[in-house]
Amino acid sequence: MAEKIYTIPINEAFEGAVLHEPSDCPFCLLHDMLEKNELDIILGASMMEPDIRIETNKKGFCQQHFDKMFEKGNRLGLGLILESHIAEIEKNVFSGGTAFDGKGEKEQAKLESLEKSCYICDRIDTAFAKMLDNMVYLWETEEDFRGKFAGQKYFCLPHYAALLEYGRNGLSKKDFAVYFKTAREIEKKYITELGGDVSWFCKKFDYRYDAEPWYNAKDAIPRALAFLSGGKPTR
Repeated sequence: MAEKIYTIPINEAFEGAVLHEPSDCPFCLLHDMLEKNELDIILGASMMEPDIRIETNKKGFCQQHFDKMFEKGNRLGLGLILESHIAEIEKNVFSGGTAFDGKGEKEQAKLESLEKSCYICDRIDTAFAKMLDNMVYLWETEEDFRGKFAGQKYFCLPHYAALLEYGRNGLSKKDFAVYFKTAREIEKKYITELGGDVSWFCKKFDYRYDAEPWYNAKDAIPRALAFLSGGKPTR
């Protein structure tokens, strides 16, 4: 049974996503919330906790999260994290060995592993998986949430795939059939409308359509990018 600690933010995301203009994927809102929380936590008091520092020294951060930590403006906090992380890399990757003992291959393997590692990504992934479990639980047990689910404008394609996976694993075959039908109808309607908007956006660059209205196509490109790969449409 999934922990029921994420039901409030899930409900808030599903309520808020359809109120934004343009609409959001509710799962992107949840992911953004988790990321913001993790960035605040890691640059706060927790950065001095020994067990967390051990993990950040070992895993490091992806480029995206290094950049976002820098943008937060806490230079000292980031500096302290970098100080011990660099020392860890120096010890584990560059200590010992010579140019003739094959150490280059070992260094390469360690650096490639580190490149794929991110403390914040791992934390977000763990929490997000629990949110998906909780979302399925809410759909299964609360009629009100089913209405919120059915009222969504769209789910970005990466999160649509995830909601299908978790629904398939968490629901009975009978319930999943209803769940899948609802989600697929949302996606099918949206992708048809979005495709039309993108096509009209392109037509508006043809002089023959100068006098025609834009309809809903002015922001079609950022909405298409958000749908295809996730994230908030540019507002």
